[in-house]
Amino acid sequence: MAMGSIRASDDDDLDDAPMSDINVTPMVDVMLVLLIIFMVAAPLMTTGVPVQLPKTAAPKVAQSKKPQEVTVDKEGNPSIAKEVFTMDSIVPRLREMAAADKDQVILVRGDRDVPYGKVMEVMGLVGQAGFTKVSLIAQSPGGAAPAAAAAPAGTAR
Repeated sequence: MAMGSIRASDDDDLDDAPMSDINVTPMVDVMLVLLIIFMVAAPLMTTGVPVQLPKTAAPKVAQSKKPQEVTVDKEGNPSIAKEVFTMDSIVPRLREMAAADKDQVILVRGDRDVPYGKVMEVMGLVGQAGFTKVSLIAQSPGGAAPAAAAAPAGTAR
């Protein structure tokens, strides 16, 4: 037990003093076992109730389309699919695209040397055309695939 007597030797006339230190080793063992139990049990609790889903003849939901990219080159000219526009001439093309599908995702890519204001101006034009899903594309530091940062359309700060 945790409480016991300490005796120096049988010959000493010391009074029997209780041991005042708590042995924490059993408590640590119990805590580690509980931790392992909860780590194993936690993922099992997140699963839903098993059900038998009904069969249906409905067609599958259409997969998301590939996002359309609007690129701003070093001179600040926007382009869509290698077709270069001016700031004024891109708006009718964007409205055409929005009339076809307003839920399409638009990714705006800007050259690193282009002023931030130009890229935000293009994002504003995309939002004015009627698109609600607009994101910026940036190169990740490791040089891997570009990362998209979502932003609401037409929110220039």
